[in-house]
Amino acid sequence: MPGVESPAVAAGSSVPTPFRALTLAAFLERLASAEPVPGGGSASAVAGALAAALVTMVARLSEGRPAYAEHEAAIRSAAETGAGLVERFLDLAEADAAAYGRLAAALRRPRSTAEEVEERRAHVRAAARQAAEVPLEAVDACLVLLRAVEALAGRSNRTAASDLVVASLLGEAGAEGAARNVEANLPFVEDEAFAALARTRLAAALTEVHDLAAAVRRTVDGGEVRPARASGV
Repeated sequence: MPGVESPAVAAGSSVPTPFRALTLAAFLERLASAEPVPGGGSASAVAGALAAALVTMVARLSEGRPAYAEHEAAIRSAAETGAGLVERFLDLAEADAAAYGRLAAALRRPRSTAEEVEERRAHVRAAARQAAEVPLEAVDACLVLLRAVEALAGRSNRTAASDLVVASLLGEAGAEGAARNVEANLPFVEDEAFAALARTRLAAALTEVHDLAAAVRRTVDGGEVRPARASGV
């Protein structure tokens, strides 16, 4: 089962504090605590958010510079994609917390009678399906992210090229972490057809994520200067 995610709760309040409202130190303190929340799912989403922020930074360091004028459309697209993904990953961290909360509640349901056992099973299956779907969306978001990173490699500010490598590493980590959460929740769904489709989708996304990340590192390590993309974006 994946690490449990849940927002911190502000002192004197029963209203959860969104992860995006926590300081970095506060989030890390929560992550390091003996509490099961936040856990690996949130850490994976944060890794993706960090990578997306780096993509936006590199793009903004490249915008409007004559040396990269032929790549301006691609650079602006990457900046927009990165900024949007920062928000997306933060939303996914919250969604993952809510989904796991529902699964944890379902697993705690009574099972003293045959009727209770069946009711519990139904609730667990429904909650687990959502708990698998959310990190699956995170893997997809990481794929979109890696495509943006790859588009910038060799076409953006060379002094920030190492930041693209870091983004590729964080994006891979986010994808792999989210994928582990998908796999951990699939057995609770008890739906082989759904599990098979999820695993096929995971395998395809992860293969492309790793290929794109490797391409970024080859381009940066080789100091390659690439031509503008045929589509211009």
